[in-house]
Amino acid sequence: MLGYILKRLLLMVPTLIGALTITFVVIQFVPGGPVEQLMAEARTSEKAGAGEGIAYKAGRDSDAKQIAELKKLYGFDKPAHERYVEMIGNFLRFDLGRSFLHNKDVWTLIKEKLPVSISLGLWTFVLSYLVSVPLGVAKAVREGSRFDALTSLLVLLGYAIPGFVLGVLLIVLFAGGSFVEWFPLRGLVSDNWAELSWPARVADYLWHLTLPLICMTIGSFAVTTMLTKNTFVEEIRKQYVLVARAKGLSPRRVLYKHVFRNALIPLVTAFPAAFVGAFFAGSVLIETLFSLDGLGLLAYESIVRRDYPVVLGSLWLFTLIGLLVKLLSDLLYVVVDPRVQFGAVGR
Repeated sequence: MLGYILKRLLLMVPTLIGALTITFVVIQFVPGGPVEQLMAEARTSEKAGAGEGIAYKAGRDSDAKQIAELKKLYGFDKPAHERYVEMIGNFLRFDLGRSFLHNKDVWTLIKEKLPVSISLGLWTFVLSYLVSVPLGVAKAVREGSRFDALTSLLVLLGYAIPGFVLGVLLIVLFAGGSFVEWFPLRGLVSDNWAELSWPARVADYLWHLTLPLICMTIGSFAVTTMLTKNTFVEEIRKQYVLVARAKGLSPRRVLYKHVFRNALIPLVTAFPAAFVGAFFAGSVLIETLFSLDGLGLLAYESIVRRDYPVVLGSLWLFTLIGLLVKLLSDLLYVVVDPRVQFGAVGR
């Protein structure tokens, strides 16, 4: 087991380097780099009567000397291969560089955005599994019943509604749109959160998260629920279940002692995609809609504004987390099914 873990950890290094290399190569062919972005913004500021400054002068003069200064400032005066080697060396030392746009260390930016992404991702993941797994088991036990048909209709209907469309509807109905204003529309907590008591802080935090979490979880129930149901139905129909029932074991004992352990393996397989997806996928529109400044919005803005250190740093972090969670899910196979022996693979 230890040898398998070490092998997987070592394989993460070329995987990370490969992801960074592909992104770095693509970046070299993307038009409108940070220098061009800065000059375009400077020209816009000039037309609007902006003050002096290096960005303003670059936009006003746009001569070779000013452009060269900007390229040197951002490190684009070096050849691509030198910048690539320097980037890989820095990333292997966990140095993600400095943001062009925010003029902050990328690690500092990521830590500032983490509370929002952790709140949305962790609660989405927990709520979806707390609802989907028991619901899937109940559907499997009552396969073909009205309960099964009705719950399938409801979860598939929720899956068909895009989260941002639901978000707009909830804002109109409950966040001061056209009807009532029961929920806030901005931020993770209120401005006076630090002055509140701990029970009031928890209530305020959950109050702000209610609408975003509804938008993010409503569509995540379907996949996990149907996967759980189909897995349990397949296990219930197997021969060992019939033998266990023939021995006089109660249906409940058969379900939770025999079926549950075998049916849990596909659910463990789905953990990485569900966990990482809850944190980093599909949250950009929700964060924008509810004015939540998280990692999804940061990554999107950095791509649009060509803030390459943040783009590469976010990619590096997302890839690393995905690889670690995938390793964890593989190790959970041994917990769920002791017959799995990684050391026997390839013998």
